[in-house]
Amino acid sequence: MMLLQIDSHSHLSFLASLVNKLGEKYFVRLLIDAIVTTILVYGIYLPNNHRNREYLFTFLMFNLVIFHVAFLLNGVTLSMGAAFGLFAVFGLLRYRTEDIPMKDMTYLFLSIALGLIVAVTRGNWEPAVVCAVILLPTFLLDNRWLITKELHQDVRYENIEMVKPENHPKLLDDLRNRTGLNIHFISIKNIDFVRDTATVRVFYYEQKEAAERPGEKKP
Repeated sequence: MMLLQIDSHSHLSFLASLVNKLGEKYFVRLLIDAIVTTILVYGIYLPNNHRNREYLFTFLMFNLVIFHVAFLLNGVTLSMGAAFGLFAVFGLLRYRTEDIPMKDMTYLFLSIALGLIVAVTRGNWEPAVVCAVILLPTFLLDNRWLITKELHQDVRYENIEMVKPENHPKLLDDLRNRTGLNIHFISIKNIDFVRDTATVRVFYYEQKEAAERPGEKKP
């Protein structure tokens, strides 16, 4: 019984000493980082990107790792240049299994940048102010209220006669009727004369009332 009391006391003393070494600044910065990252991922990214949860783990872990690395190195007088060099190393990492879409790569860049800003920015409230300045335009630019998003997809079309330039208006009307999309522009990607098919890239604006992509089920 005495051994258990001594062991628990040693653990508590170790945790207390660890908290004292980290200091109040660490927990304040960690709280700020958690708040701004939550806003970025769950408040901006998920609602505006069709609930795509594929890269959530990547966004959160990159942010958490870069925050702790930059914060701990900042304790040994890490210069801003060295911090951004470290940021560049993390930011240029790619997965060999598949390419990350440009928009998701931008959010990965933002998650890393926010962790770095919170970790190395001087002052008490400056990190929160700088992060708010970044989050506000991110929300406005990735929101359907301000900018109508233009989407595109490739369609395999079987009536090769319709790809002739003089038949493009008819082709556009046919694609609108068959897809139900408000297509405003088309581009012929390639023509297969052997199979009498053509690959047509259609461009359309995302419908504001639609909560999902065509053919994509709601979770």
